[in-house]
Amino acid sequence: EELDRDKRVTWIVEFFANWSSECQSFAPIFADLSLKYNCPGLHFGKVDVGRYTDVSSRYKVSTSPLTKQLPTLILFQGGTETMRRPQIDKKGRAVSWTFSEENVIREFNLNELYQKAKKQWKPREEGPEEPPGAQAAAGLAPGETKKDK
Repeated sequence: EELDRDKRVTWIVEFFANWSSECQSFAPIFADLSLKYNCPGLHFGKVDVGRYTDVSSRYKVSTSPLTKQLPTLILFQGGTETMRRPQIDKKGRAVSWTFSEENVIREFNLNELYQKAKKQWKPREEGPEEPPGAQAAAGLAPGETKKDK
């Protein structure tokens, strides 16, 4: 329902299971990314595959521990799936992928998605804003600008 509410919003959705140690390990990373990159045009969501089996079936996320599909991250743009990790090969098996903050930022182009989402939703008179990682890379505290240094 959320995907269809506003097609301009890009979503990154994590499919997870409480019993999965991989999902438990990834949870704080996903939470951190959602805090850093969430903006009006880029949202983050989670689906508990144990609770919402119909949703996991609709998006072809296997809940079997043998498939190694959990967690699964899916990028939705315009209400349509455009990318997922781990990828599924022709035999229906998950291609091994490491769920780290760096990998998610790189594979999903989070800095670029964030910039596009901010531009799309902000009033025209505002100046360009740096992506969340740019402040840390410049040695600045959150909310601190180069002028403050």
